[in-house]
Amino acid sequence: MSLDPALRSRIESILGANRVVLFMKGQPTMPQCGFSAKAVGALQDLGVEFDHVNVLADQEIREGIKQYGDWPTIPQLYVDGELIGGSDIILQMANSGELSSLLGVAAPDRTPPSITVTPAAVEMLKGALADAPGAALQLSIDARFQPNFQLAPFDANAIAAESNGLRVQFDTSSARRAEGITIDWVDDIRGQGLAINNPNAPKPVQDLDVRSADDQLRAGSITLVDVRPADERAIAAINGKFETFDGDNRAKLEALPKDTPLAFLCHRGGRSAQAAAQFLALGFSNVFNVTGGIDAWADEVDSSIAKY
Repeated sequence: MSLDPALRSRIESILGANRVVLFMKGQPTMPQCGFSAKAVGALQDLGVEFDHVNVLADQEIREGIKQYGDWPTIPQLYVDGELIGGSDIILQMANSGELSSLLGVAAPDRTPPSITVTPAAVEMLKGALADAPGAALQLSIDARFQPNFQLAPFDANAIAAESNGLRVQFDTSSARRAEGITIDWVDDIRGQGLAINNPNAPKPVQDLDVRSADDQLRAGSITLVDVRPADERAIAAINGKFETFDGDNRAKLEALPKDTPLAFLCHRGGRSAQAAAQFLALGFSNVFNVTGGIDAWADEVDSSIAKY
């Protein structure tokens, strides 16, 4: 089936207006599939500015881009109007340095991380390797600092670190996130399994009660973000300064220094917890969720606030 000329023109206009374009599922701040998340992570780790198209929001583009580049899956990366490939190719090129060379950015740091693997963990992991001749241990650590151990083909050119005689391979992004980690084997009340202590992982979202949030807001030591839409805020809102996600405000918040203390507020604490987790994943280190939301604020701080 030939591509509709009008749709082809739309795609070419997108590619012509932007040097680097990622056709993906979701937004860079909230990818809607693991492959799109990996592609976004690879580009962001290189510090590359890129435009994106959320194919989930445009069914014509979703199917049309597959025909346009004769590539059956999403995501797809285009540079200077040329198809580079999907997530696997993006990661391979990022790790080899080809992608940074193509995009004219600094090559990634390939220094092996310093890691510690305890004797107990070495014994268990070597046992897994013994059942897979020719394989290597590969540790991936995603942007949320979630680790994933797997057996992968041995790659003599991979970034690799060794501890107690055990070799572990990393991609470039994971290598930087793995600096200083300790890998142990635990067998206790939690069950059996590998335990990875990563000093680079951001602190989890912290709970903040409404009274403390009010005190810190008045002291100017925290930025409060009300994630609710305008119609809900019109019913009930705090009597003080706060930010919102209206318009381009979210993008402005994401551009703040990563150590900015941010507290997220919603109706009762559910949506704000999700927003806080998203900012944590972006690298923000002082992220709080206001427990109980505006409902608790009305009960414990300001009784003049309406409840709904």
